[in-house]
Amino acid sequence: MKIFDLHERLIDFAVTIINITDNIKVTKAGNHLSGQIVRSGTSPSLNYSEAQSAESRNDFIHKMSVVLKELRETYSCLKIIHRGKLYLKDEQDLIVAIKENDELISIFVKSLETSRSKK
Repeated sequence: MKIFDLHERLIDFAVTIINITDNIKVTKAGNHLSGQIVRSGTSPSLNYSEAQSAESRNDFIHKMSVVLKELRETYSCLKIIHRGKLYLKDEQDLIVAIKENDELISIFVKSLETSRSKK
């Protein structure tokens, strides 16, 4: 494996999100957010896989844009879970996930800028 394998990093992030959802308080808000974050937080790795098989540059840009959209949604969910104190375990796990999420957003913003400039 390369030192920087973005697909593996996205898969690891999806697993982190799954683990986080298993430790969210069972409340109306907790249930809602855990359902939401498990969808948005696992989606980037799946959509990134699709982007790797894009049929055109426009298709690639569209799929990468979906990855970015889902990462941003996940970021908001993580912040709400953290601020709402809905996480049952050590909040450091959430802080690490939020940091990774932010880094992934930055990577995809830059990647999309580069792809669009080559259009």
